[in-house]
Amino acid sequence: MPSRASLRMALVQMNPVVGDLRENASRMLEASERARVLGADVAVFPELAITGYPPEDLLLRPRFLQDVAAEIERVAAGARGIDLVIGAPLATGAGVINAALLLRDGRVRAQYAKHRLPNYSVFDERRYFHPGTEAVVPEIAGLRVALTVCEDIWRPEPTALAAAAGAELVLNLNASPYHRGKTAEREAVVRARVQETGRPVVYLNSVGGQDELVFDGRSFVVAADGAVQPLLPAWVAGLAVIDVERAGDGVLRIREQAVELEHPHPDSLVWGDDEEGAAAEPAVVDPEALDMYRAIMVGIRDYVRKNGFSGVLLGLSGGIDSSLTAALAVDALGPDAVEAVMMPYRYTASMSIDDARQTASWLGIDYRELAIEPMVEAFRAGLRESFPDQNQNPGDVTEQNLQSRCRGVVLMALSNRTGKLLLATGNKSEMAVGYATLYGDMAGGFAPLRDVTKQWVYRLARMRNGISRVIPERVITRPPSAELAPDQQDVDNLPPYPVLDEILEAFVEQESSVDEIVARGFDRETVERIAHMVFLAEFKRRQAAPGVRVSARAFGRDRRYPITSGYREGRRGEQPHSQEES
Repeated sequence: MPSRASLRMALVQMNPVVGDLRENASRMLEASERARVLGADVAVFPELAITGYPPEDLLLRPRFLQDVAAEIERVAAGARGIDLVIGAPLATGAGVINAALLLRDGRVRAQYAKHRLPNYSVFDERRYFHPGTEAVVPEIAGLRVALTVCEDIWRPEPTALAAAAGAELVLNLNASPYHRGKTAEREAVVRARVQETGRPVVYLNSVGGQDELVFDGRSFVVAADGAVQPLLPAWVAGLAVIDVERAGDGVLRIREQAVELEHPHPDSLVWGDDEEGAAAEPAVVDPEALDMYRAIMVGIRDYVRKNGFSGVLLGLSGGIDSSLTAALAVDALGPDAVEAVMMPYRYTASMSIDDARQTASWLGIDYRELAIEPMVEAFRAGLRESFPDQNQNPGDVTEQNLQSRCRGVVLMALSNRTGKLLLATGNKSEMAVGYATLYGDMAGGFAPLRDVTKQWVYRLARMRNGISRVIPERVITRPPSAELAPDQQDVDNLPPYPVLDEILEAFVEQESSVDEIVARGFDRETVERIAHMVFLAEFKRRQAAPGVRVSARAFGRDRRYPITSGYREGRRGEQPHSQEES
């Protein structure tokens, strides 16, 4: 049959809810109808859009797969006058596949099984899926379009196979999570596939938060000449319509025709509603920090929204971590959904109280102060017989942890009473070395800064204040302190954060050895001590709240170390484990 001159394609950058099959399918049908009205020949949805990504062990439940199949049938039957390409798991005789399905006239007309199943970092798809081996290149509106899924584009073989099967255009469905630097990595990979095959690639990604993962969208096209054409922005769901046209020389030209977003892009972060709250003068915004900030916002917003919480609650200490967490929560949810509690004790500096009040005022959030002195003293009295020397050791770790745990009890009680999600405010540097109290400042259901090192905390705070001032400058410039003992500073127990974070980046994110880090110029005793602390703190991290992954190597599903382990680098002969500072 003669080929048509063009294919109109609607790309739906979707934010599904994992496991909400009925709602996800209904949203796909709504988007398909809108695409049909806009004249599209085909509407395309991301990887596993019908289930959300990653569905994890839901895929091991036969009933779940049966329900998925029923929703695929409903979507196929409901979409008339337009083809659909959707991502879904599909049970086959060979096993469950991570599929791209072409739906046409109420039926599945073609099915492609993802070839490359990632089993590294946050991915463990070999646990669930059977890999495909064949190219699938159906004709859509006169063009031969190859179906591929996510990791297939990161290796040359699947696209080469598709080109050999006659593909003129490669369509790649993705659920590709964000981390710093991921955008450049994706574009470089897709350009390499285009250069190898001469075929343009349409890259469609998911958007939104799912537990610790956030998907940034940023769907794009790479033309046959390697030029990258952005189609949909980061961090917002929407629909883009493109025309793929065959020119007289046979080369495919891709032109954007329309973009519709579900809600405005969050370009304006404007809380701070008086002259004091406004930034002193316009600043050049740090783009990398702004992107990470939005990633964490999306993670908070979707964790709260998808889990049905009415809002969030946090302890606001007047320090940098809790102040930044409060700003992120307000930017994600609005001030009416955020409540903050300052819980002073005898070691709390008056400027910390003042700064907490100022931050709450600038952000416009509900704020209260609850002194914990009576609670701490009640615990001390109850433990007097067990700790007869407590008056001689008023600042030891046990006494400090009592303060932190009293604050955790207060916050959990308020969370229980209000139904609001408690946000833990600790950062990655603290989690790495265990500089946190179990059942104290670690209490909470979600930890927005869990994958944000202390240096990045400062960078994000400065970036945010450059838009509109929401954190008092003194919070950013004063030496950090847990304020659990007289005149306490973090450097009493840890190296300065610039040193600590560089060591942690090498040891945790790059898996460098102690010897390799020392060779970079760091003091051996310091490196060995930090490495030892990282190993010892694994038991705390296993009990910590989930948080937004923004680095290429986060604690949690990214980095899985045993709790009980005798292995230590650089400190041979020591006790293999200790939980003395829990």
